[in-house]
Order: sequence, then C-alpha cells, then structure tokens
Amino acid sequence: MHSEKQASVKYYIGIDVGSASVRAALVDDCGTVVVHADQPILIWEPQPDHYEQSSADIWAACCSVTKKVVSGVDASQIRGVGFDATCSLVVVDKQFQPLAVNCEGQNNRNVIMWMDHRAVSQVERINATQHRVLSYVGGVMSVEMQPPKLLWIKENLQDSCWEKAGYFFDLPDFLSWKATGVTARSLCTVVCKWTYTSDGGWDDSFWKTIGLEDLVKDKYEKIGNHVLSPGEPVGKGLTPEAAKDLGLPEGIAVAASLIDAHAGGLGVIGADVEGHNLPCENQPITSRVAMICGTSSCHMGVSEAPIFVPGVWGPYFSAMVPGLWLNEGGQSATGKLIDHVVRGHAAFPELQSKAAASAHNIYTYLNSHLDLIKKSLPVGFLTVDLHVWPDFHGNRSPLTDLTLKGMVVGLTLSQGLDELALIYLATIQAIALGTRHILETMQAAGHHINTVFLCGGLSKNPLFVQMHADITGKPVVLSKEVESVLVGAAILGACASGDFASIQEAMEKMGRIGRVVRPNRDHKRFYDKKYEVFLKLVEHQREYRSIMNSF
Repeated sequence: MHSEKQASVKYYIGIDVGSASVRAALVDDCGTVVVHADQPILIWEPQPDHYEQSSADIWAACCSVTKKVVSGVDASQIRGVGFDATCSLVVVDKQFQPLAVNCEGQNNRNVIMWMDHRAVSQVERINATQHRVLSYVGGVMSVEMQPPKLLWIKENLQDSCWEKAGYFFDLPDFLSWKATGVTARSLCTVVCKWTYTSDGGWDDSFWKTIGLEDLVKDKYEKIGNHVLSPGEPVGKGLTPEAAKDLGLPEGIAVAASLIDAHAGGLGVIGADVEGHNLPCENQPITSRVAMICGTSSCHMGVSEAPIFVPGVWGPYFSAMVPGLWLNEGGQSATGKLIDHVVRGHAAFPELQSKAAASAHNIYTYLNSHLDLIKKSLPVGFLTVDLHVWPDFHGNRSPLTDLTLKGMVVGLTLSQGLDELALIYLATIQAIALGTRHILETMQAAGHHINTVFLCGGLSKNPLFVQMHADITGKPVVLSKEVESVLVGAAILGACASGDFASIQEAMEKMGRIGRVVRPNRDHKRFYDKKYEVFLKLVEHQREYRSIMNSF
C-alpha cells in the first residue's frame, strides 16, 4: 500500500490514547488516514468511582500500534509525531518511576483516570472557596479536573505517594515527555484541567487556599513551569530510546500535545465547507461547534472574545485553536451509557444471538429492529411515552451537578427485544437532548452556533447522528475520515515539523468533510415537546431529593 505512494508525499503519525485503547495512524499531508491500528489498554476499578491505569501499559501500547502503522514506510517521508490522550493524571517519582495512586501500593497503577470520581469531597471544598480561577471553568470545578485529584492524593496517600512524587503529568504531557525527555506541558492541558491561565500563568493564591501550597514552593516544577502551545515542537524531537521503542528515526519532530477531545475538534472544526450549502459557509469558525463522542462527549465552541458560560468550561485562550477562546461543554457518559443500558437489559442475550446470526454488530441490529417496529411512524416517535434523563454518572454541563442520577420514565413489565430497542432509542435521544441543553446555554451566553461537526466512535452510528440533527435542529457534518481524533493528532505533528505555517492552515488542508446529515423539520414539534419533558425530569429529581433531604 505504502510503496504506491509517491516519494514526495509527507506523512505524519497521530497517536491517540482513549479510555480503553490506544490508536495510531499514518496520515498524509492531505489528511487521509493511510493505515491505522489499535490496541486495548488495562483499566482497574478497585472500588466504586475509582478508575486507574498504568502509564507503562499505555506507553507499550503506543509503541506497538506505531510500529504497525509505519511498517514498510520510507522513514524519510515521516515528518512529525503528535500525541493526544484523555485528561488522566499520571504520577511518577523523582526518577520518573511510577508511583501508586491507590491504597494497595500497586505502583504499576499510577494513573487516575479522567472519569475517576474519588475526589468528591475535595472538589466540593475547592468550589466553596469561590476563587477567581473558577470563573474559567464555568464557575464550578469538575471532579474530573486535576486539582481535586491532587488534593485527594495529599490527604489519602501522603507518605506513599505525595511526598515521593517528583512529577504530576496530564497524560498527554506524559507522552510527549516519554518521547522527548522534556517535561514541558501543553497549554491545552494546563489551561483546561489545572487552572493555568495563558496571560497570568499559575495563581499562587489558589493553590495555597486549597491546601496545596507545596506546589508553589518548588516553583511548580512538579506540575509544569515550561508551557508550550499545541503543535509547537518539543525539545529536539524523538530521543534515541523513544525512537527505538516506536520504530521511528531519532530526532523526528514531536508536537506539544492535546487532550483527546481537543484533537478531535482540531481534526474537524476547520474543514473547508464550500459547496455543501451549510449555514456556516462564508461564516467565521466561531459559527461551528465540534462534538467529539466516544465513552463521553465534549462540545467545543470557539470565540474571538472570551465568553463566560455558566456550567460550561472555559473560556480558555488558545487551548485548541491558536488565537481563539475555547468553551467546552460535556457529558460524562455517552457511549458508556448506551453500552450500560443495552448490556444490562434482560433481552441482551437474545440481541447478541440475533446480531451474531445476521453478521451485524448489536447496534446495527438494534437500528434495523427499530425500523421493523416503527410501522408508519418516524423512528424517533416510538418514544412518545418513554423518557430518559442521561446523567447516570452525574452532570458535567450545563448543570455541573455531580450528584444527579439517571432516570427512566415510562417502563412496563415487558422485557423483550422490542423494549430493549426502545430504551436504546430513548437513551440516544436523551444524550441528544443533553447536547441541545448545552448548546442553548452556550448560545444564551453569546455564542452563535449554526452547525455541528461530529466525530468519534458514536459518529459511526447513523441513528445517533440523525437524532442529534433532529433534536438540535442543526445540520451535522461528518468528517471524510472517521478517525478525526487521529487526524487532529497528526495535524499537531505536521505543525511541529514546520510543513505548515500554522495550525489553522493545517486544519483547513487536512480536515475534510464527508457527509452532511440535515434535521427533519417536520419532526421539530415532537422534539420540542420531548425537550420540555427532558427539562421537567431534572426539576422533579431535584424536588424529590429536596423532600427526602428534609427527612
């Protein structure tokens, strides 16, 4: 495959560390994914709401998938490497050896995952300070950010971890360190997850107020005092050791990294839309929102001036697109929620059996089954009496309420395949209604969004895509390359190599449109009513909790 490419073609490696797997892609200078590979990584859940990983396991997987995608490629054509990863917390000692983030003392488990919610008490105390830095995270810090996790470590693992720690990395920064030996941090990670500001840097008073004054004393060496913009070259490129591990030549440019969702945004939001009859055509990029949907979902909107959106993270300057402010909405469980609902249903074994017999995956089979049972109705109308509130793992945006729970209204005693298909549909609709809630909150604060750019694993599900178009009332643009997050990571490598003058230039050339899914305007009234019910559900939840709290 590779030998057919002309020698003038330039390639970039994008490496993406998701929640459950590591992926790598060889991407050309037009944004085409030539070949990609993936490998699962380990997750430990030692107790409820504690999720841990191993940085050694993650790096080994990075090396394995990269070697696969560069096999048989002329190394002289590979110009740069870009990493993205989940915003998980990596802890190593002063010799860069892994330190246990658990009471069992298992040093190999040295990563607290992004979705870990162990630091609830710590984040409540941080939010109670009402410190000024919280205005840049929607007014309320999430338990998924790094300060509460650091405070949890100090309070629970003082001797075994906190005192021995040499460095605390966001996972994307750990990967660029592993590749280059340079401990520089990305502006994306420290601004979005650590409270760094692009104009003022670290705020000493914040860390002292929350009880982490230790980090101030060493001039922030442990969490980063050298910050680079995403796409900037790190150090002198790949070290000899990393080059050998990855199967690449020494010295290849390595870019300052991005959080995975931001890489997905980079891979889609800047694409040329000319000729597609979209409302964002001939409009600034600020009219678009990038939605990255996998285990969780993120909604990335940019603006020329800072916009403070209640319950939505940001504004973060230059955290994704240089020169623009970023707001980031999100849903903590989307793909994970769909899996949870489907696999936990009594009819799941029947679904598995029938899907296997038809040589389809379970979600393709469910979509087909919905078409069979809808009769003369549009598929979406099947849930007229079935409604889901999707916050089974708390609400990230726009309510920022970690304590909210999932709700289902309209259950019957039936537990067959029809009922499984309906609860699956209602769950997808609930996720799309949550997206509408986030976008309306962003627009009320000053964003002007008219087009959704969708990528990630859930973008492969046509029902998920159509429901988002119908429920938000906005056209949904799908990337020509399904693996947009990998393209975004490769764009970083392309910028670090010097082959493009700017991130914006690389985004426009390497991010390409595939298909446009438009909303069915005839269904608007139905989904407006579903949205009314959706908002009532959280009102009722808060009401009954208030009643019970008075007990």
